[in-house]
Amino acid sequence: MRLLLTTDTHLPRRAKRLPDALLAELPRADVVVHAGDWVDTATLDLLESRSKRLLAVYGNNDGPGLRARLPEVARAELGGVRFGVVHETGAAQGRERRCEERFPDLDVLVFGHSHIPWDTTAPGGLRLLNPGSPTDRRRQPHCTYMTAEVSGGELRDVRLHRLPPRT
Repeated sequence: MRLLLTTDTHLPRRAKRLPDALLAELPRADVVVHAGDWVDTATLDLLESRSKRLLAVYGNNDGPGLRARLPEVARAELGGVRFGVVHETGAAQGRERRCEERFPDLDVLVFGHSHIPWDTTAPGGLRLLNPGSPTDRRRQPHCTYMTAEVSGGELRDVRLHRLPPRT
């Protein structure tokens, strides 16, 4: 099972559209995971129409229209791996401990908010993934997203993809 992980798209504030490289991944993904801060409903509509399955939440910049359609926290078992999605996890310091305490029933937590790519495993085994942002790199050198595979009840081949600069 192939996963496409993204967050913090902030359309149309930070970019006019999603990057072509990210759009090209949509038909390859069995599940698209978006960890919030869509900003516009058109992006949600687009991903819903082009994704085989969408696992998504709203973020702090998402208004009433998006909050009416999306949960604050989403959970799903994908290929025997227990996933959760949330937008905010707080400060980097102590994140693993806080997330393990808040989500003791998960194997993987996908989050956003910081626009900073993150891939760590907490002492108890919870994998924390932040794919960064495909449209707003902030202080990062690149806009990014992630792909991953779930096979045999395990998360495998997690890859951070750097996007070319917008022109």
